[in-house]
Amino acid sequence: MKAVWFNEFGKAREVLVYGELENITPAPGEVLIRLHASGVNPSDVKKRMGSAPSLLDQGFVIPNSDGAGIIEAVGEGIDPSRLGERVWTYNGQFGRRMGTSAEYISLPADQAVLLPKEASFAVGACMGIPAMTAHRCVMAGEGIEGQIVLVTGGAGRVGYYAIQWAKHAGATVIATAGSETSHQHCLDAGADYVVGHPSEESNARILAYTQGRKIDRVIEGDFGANLPHILAVLASSGTIATYASMTDPHPRLEFYKMMFMDITLRLVLVYAMPRQAKEAAANDITTLLQIHGLKHRIARKFPLKDSAEAHEAIEAGNQFGCVILEM
Repeated sequence: MKAVWFNEFGKAREVLVYGELENITPAPGEVLIRLHASGVNPSDVKKRMGSAPSLLDQGFVIPNSDGAGIIEAVGEGIDPSRLGERVWTYNGQFGRRMGTSAEYISLPADQAVLLPKEASFAVGACMGIPAMTAHRCVMAGEGIEGQIVLVTGGAGRVGYYAIQWAKHAGATVIATAGSETSHQHCLDAGADYVVGHPSEESNARILAYTQGRKIDRVIEGDFGANLPHILAVLASSGTIATYASMTDPHPRLEFYKMMFMDITLRLVLVYAMPRQAKEAAANDITTLLQIHGLKHRIARKFPLKDSAEAHEAIEAGNQFGCVILEM
């Protein structure tokens, strides 16, 4: 099968190899998927650069965890009726070496989720990290109907889906954006109101819009940098659900201030989500895909052989939407 892999950590053009690898067969409990699309995410780029130093201990790695395709074979214990099923995948390269940057992948059957005919393979390859992360941030814990939700970085891959999940759940959604283009993306996703990135000025605009009512839940994309500002507008017993802290990876927590606010701090990583959370996300995604209930953005598509360029597009950080490899 054709695939892209790396044997050492480093820059995309220096370490990613495109070529032929041996065909694979599904193990018991697995399905073999003929991939049509693979999603490239920031975590895939970070792994290639060495964020997980032990990753190469067992040999080369095929990157990328998200993808979509058709089941072509099933392992022992899997119902043969799944043959020919269109599916999207998640956690493809979590805790294992063989990801979705290849023509085939064999995965545990529950990681191959029905892809409704209403959705393209490219859309399916966006569901794993972006849509599932956003679902967990918005849906974990008590319901948010009637609440006010703040989504920082609402034009990002996760933020764009978080706005939509929050609106489907019945919340009023305020988003932050850093440019006129980002502002429009937030509105397109369904945000009720958009302000600049967290600051004293943005906080004043938020509280003016809500007539002084504070935020019930914050979906936070740069936790360390934004924490002081979001604490100023977060209600007592509110929730911060955060999935990244790139600007300040070692943030200082105002422990007693946060404790006396009785807040919930939820750190979200799609790889580590409990099984029931993954199942809930997959079920809700399937339901909305069937009725065209989610908007999607495909920023760029590349052929598999141009994986290095796709990784570089993610590193550039100026993409609105998902970066997709097509087989």
